[in-house]
Amino acid sequence: MNEQQLRDLLAAVREGTASTDEAVGRLRHLPGEVLADLTIDHHRELRCGFPEVILATGKTAEQVEAAAVAILNRSDRLLITRVSDELALRLSIRFPELQHDVAARAFFRRGSTLPTGGRVGVITAGTADVPVAAEAALTASLFGHEVTRITDVGVAGVHRLLARIVEFRDQEVLVVVAGMEGALPSVVAGLVDIPVIAVPTSVGYGASFGGLAALLGMLNSCASGVTVVNIDNGFGAGYAAGLIARRSRPPREGA
Repeated sequence: MNEQQLRDLLAAVREGTASTDEAVGRLRHLPGEVLADLTIDHHRELRCGFPEVILATGKTAEQVEAAAVAILNRSDRLLITRVSDELALRLSIRFPELQHDVAARAFFRRGSTLPTGGRVGVITAGTADVPVAAEAALTASLFGHEVTRITDVGVAGVHRLLARIVEFRDQEVLVVVAGMEGALPSVVAGLVDIPVIAVPTSVGYGASFGGLAALLGMLNSCASGVTVVNIDNGFGAGYAAGLIARRSRPPREGA
């Protein structure tokens, strides 16, 4: 249940269009719902502004489906991340109402999320980094923000980045995704007065150590304003960007 749904329910009780018993029934599972092997946090959307997200990795198909059903029963938004090709086929049959972002390896439903006016830029060093960037972009968009994607502008040809600088200076927060040596976030942060969330990816050759080289490079950035998330954590970066862009918006009336 999100804040608007709670407000609507309380207004319905006040106006007499919903009974107290009906309201109690709606709120009965608000803190959480215990399923086999799962405990669904239905209060998270009201508390944090975003419903619980299902990480498919490590879960059985049955567990993913059960969690999705429980969340959809209480929220009009849903995000399932790190969906394998095999699970994607099953979910597309089980939940035809969900959208599938193939690049982001995610299933989702936007629900009644209203545009916030927030602006998030997602910048990708190379095309091989696109899956992680797509996950970040999708996550930020589910907050209601406008997301601008700028792809394949890594430091090997820095003129490509400089040619797009007007676009990313218009954002409120930037997610910069890079593998290899992970230099791109430092370059970007040295050009703008905007928070930069750096995402190291596992893209690279042997000495990249599965993204560790990029991670350490980003953590040692000489540019100010760079915050680093874990390797390949597009979701975490997109979520943080969503929160930052939302806080930059004027509060809603009555909030």
